[in-house]
Amino acid sequence: MASTLLLALVFVIDLIAFGLAVAAEQRRSTATVHNNGNESFCVYDKDIATGLGVGSFLFLLVGQILIMVASRCLCCGKAMKPSGSRAWAVVLFITCWVFFLIAEVCLLAGSVRNAYHTKYKNLLDNPPSCATLRKGVFGAGAAFVFLTAVVSELYYVSYSKAARDEKPNNYARDTGVRMGNL
Repeated sequence: MASTLLLALVFVIDLIAFGLAVAAEQRRSTATVHNNGNESFCVYDKDIATGLGVGSFLFLLVGQILIMVASRCLCCGKAMKPSGSRAWAVVLFITCWVFFLIAEVCLLAGSVRNAYHTKYKNLLDNPPSCATLRKGVFGAGAAFVFLTAVVSELYYVSYSKAARDEKPNNYARDTGVRMGNL
């Protein structure tokens, strides 16, 4: 029951992170060149995408922390016996972290780059280069947020199955060495 609630909570958190990343992609900053007599300068619209990207970053981080705390990060708990579920848990654990890191880098880099605005004025005839975020950075982050969500859910299910498959050790037989069963 607790694992179902955890999976539902993490799913909702990852869904919010995905929605924020998609919204950040749609609300990237744009710039226009304005002329004021003989000088040209850049005027940027509202910078809401940076906040959306950082929000997505934080929600994805919280979801990942919850999954890793619940599973004891796979490496901090007791050793599990070799099984198919354990093998899948290890593969999905590594994949989950790779997707998570890529998503976080995309969201953080997109937020930082979207917040950057050129401040200089151009006094020559050439219009200034108004730096803006490339299209698709937040979109790539949203795609990897989705992949992280799917793989982390699969990881936790596989980990839970592997942990459930553990049977208590049978210490009824004599090991031949006293205190060997401690």
